[in-house]
Amino acid sequence: MRKKFVAGNWKMHGNLAHNQELLEAVLKNTANMRQSEIAVCVPFPYLSAVQDLLRNTHVKWGAQTVSEHDKGAYTGEVSTEMLSDFGCKYVIVGHSERRVIYGESSQTVALKYLAAQRAGLIPILCIGETLEQREAQITEQVVGEQLNAIVETAGAESLMKSVVAYEPVWAIGTGKTATPQQAQEVHEFIRKSIADYNKKIASEITIIYGGSVKANNADELFAMKDIDGGLIGGASLIAEDFVAICEAAQN
Repeated sequence: MRKKFVAGNWKMHGNLAHNQELLEAVLKNTANMRQSEIAVCVPFPYLSAVQDLLRNTHVKWGAQTVSEHDKGAYTGEVSTEMLSDFGCKYVIVGHSERRVIYGESSQTVALKYLAAQRAGLIPILCIGETLEQREAQITEQVVGEQLNAIVETAGAESLMKSVVAYEPVWAIGTGKTATPQQAQEVHEFIRKSIADYNKKIASEITIIYGGSVKANNADELFAMKDIDGGLIGGASLIAEDFVAICEAAQN
């Protein structure tokens, strides 16, 4: 039985006062929610404060990207070793905003994924299609190629130590969301694709949905048999909404 997983992606939001208020409310109101794992992926400057707030609690933490390089003359980059210094358990790799805005290729994403795993971090691998690709009916081709880049670089067995997040690019930050059935269809395709490599991994890997999950649609999305939780954007910045989504993951 796969355990549900809810991760908040704060993106480039937050300040020290708001972060503390938010996390204190989340900790208080999710204290008895042990049917799922809860995490927050926060901007680099706040990792120290978040570590202090969440240490020895049921909420884990991580970062939103990482360098593929272990160290060196890479001004502005952050290494996996640095993330480990701040107690991170997770790191997001391949988010659509990194792919689209910053031009990260699937090969670069695969190298970041590999670097994270070498350091003992769990990568949250984001894969998904744009609106144009969906309308061209090549969603499975796009998602399959993004997944294959990981397998070719890190091996299929590496997926056992990862989380996969399906995030349709057209549903991120737009207020739109795939219907539960649309999301389920792609989650099922991802799981079947992984089964082609290893059936045991496919049955056990956590695959979460990352396309505008809200308090009012989380129940229906999480009820789908191949959706194991959510990667939550804007709603993770509002304690009441994030707690409601975590509650949905208990069922």
